Amino acid sequence: MPCTNRRHTRTSYAIQSRSTGISAATLWRRANEKPSISDKAANQQYLTPQEEQALTEYVLRMADNGYPLPVRFLRSLAQTIVRQRSSIFQIADPDLEVRPPGKDWPQSFYQRHPELKSRRLKAIDWKRDGRQIKAKVQEWFAVIGRELADPAILPANVYNMDETGVLLSVLNSLKVLVNKDDLRKHRGTTVKRTLVTAIECISADGWSLCPLIIWPATTLRSSWTTHATPGWHFACSKTGYTNTDISLYWVRHVFDPQTRDRAAGQPRLLICDGFGTHESLELMEFCFANRIILCRLPSHTSHKLQPCDVGVFGPLKTAYRAQVEQACRAGVNTIGKQHFTYLYDRARQAAFTSRNIRSGWSRSGLFPFDPSHVLQEFQTSQPTIQTKIHADHPAVSDASIYSPVTSDGFAWLRNEVEQDAQGLDRMCKQRLQRLTRAAEKAFAERALLLDENRILFEQNNEKTCRQSSSSTIVGNAKVMSYDDIIEAQRKRDLKAVKPSSTRQESSKTADRLLSKLEEKRKAEREIHGWNMSDYCSVLDL
Repeated sequence: MPCTNRRHTRTSYAIQSRSTGISAATLWRRANEKPSISDKAANQQYLTPQEEQALTEYVLRMADNGYPLPVRFLRSLAQTIVRQRSSIFQIADPDLEVRPPGKDWPQSFYQRHPELKSRRLKAIDWKRDGRQIKAKVQEWFAVIGRELADPAILPANVYNMDETGVLLSVLNSLKVLVNKDDLRKHRGTTVKRTLVTAIECISADGWSLCPLIIWPATTLRSSWTTHATPGWHFACSKTGYTNTDISLYWVRHVFDPQTRDRAAGQPRLLICDGFGTHESLELMEFCFANRIILCRLPSHTSHKLQPCDVGVFGPLKTAYRAQVEQACRAGVNTIGKQHFTYLYDRARQAAFTSRNIRSGWSRSGLFPFDPSHVLQEFQTSQPTIQTKIHADHPAVSDASIYSPVTSDGFAWLRNEVEQDAQGLDRMCKQRLQRLTRAAEKAFAERALLLDENRILFEQNNEKTCRQSSSSTIVGNAKVMSYDDIIEAQRKRDLKAVKPSSTRQESSKTADRLLSKLEEKRKAEREIHGWNMSDYCSVLDL
């Protein structure tokens, strides 16, 4: 009879397998509450599934707050969670040996969690971050939208001007072909960090004006303009940047003559950044007299709203570096100012195409007018975190006398409950499993918060120590060791004691100061003996 039942069971599994597409072996393992392959793998991972879920939520919260976590910090945080399993204090035992996760663990971690992905981000001034400029961008589109809605404003009469700095010869890393036995990691090239400024202007219909080049010099040299560039203008300043006089010259002698005939009496709209040289009284008077409408971009938004920055300056820098590479291949050892006009002219022809110019206006949301093209970059989607259910951990009974306060203690209690939970029904086991997962996740979140609090404590302590001490001269030597500085400070403190009216009062004051210094040194020795030098210091009050 038992054999007949087993054959009947195998037959039922085979029938279910054909109808569901699931193998009969898998159906048998599920019916007999055997762990799946994924559950077995979870038991072998560095962190438990609940600890990984807590780490995932921590990473997402940091990204939402504007501080995305570098990938290289993942291993340190995972090790912090493991080390904190056996500690109830903020600072775990430094002598505790904890095996760190493998070097490939971060990649495996965010592959197991599809809500995460790694991305290389460029560093940007915090003032230019999307969270800081979103209101400015919305106000900009409200203002410029009214101007562009005027039927008298044609795309051919809408311009954007901006300055860009070009380093004469600073090249990036480049993939090259060499002999397979070549061990060199660098390539010899010319480096010239002289900055030349170019004032460029583009129109919304894909046209560009001739540039104005600003040399970092006090006089103009004929050898710098041997390459024929008809229509170009050249200026010089000590810093190599524009100033009020150069900006006024550009509007009068570059912009107005090249755009007056195209305007045919219609108003011209000129978009520029908020640089102070663009807002002089003479410049605004000239623009008012010649029907030139100046539109000033909000501060710290040019990387999103300025067509020149968005569309053409990136390809321009790339094309210029390519021209410098080609000149070096041709035997030019040093790129100087005499080479600039030739190289910049060829790079400009490659970058200032009608397609790139129109792309800059489109990506900045102006032509065609579409503010959502820019505003959608500021909308951060809030991911929905789903906790995965794994049947890999037994339940925890709340009837136990022992209340665990660490993750290791909780794991011990979990194993104890596992031995006594065999007689429970399926529903009770599932509820205990959920309780187990919630507790493990809470311990992991606690470890992450303790680590974050430790970092903030160290930073605040360093700031307090730095601000509590005044900046005084401790010596005239060019090089001093830290011990010499401390000794010089001690001697200076002794000299700072005001002379008393009597010898007795002076002696008492000196004794009090020496006692204070001795007390300070004793406290420093105690902190050092406790290995708390990184977290505590002695303040002079």
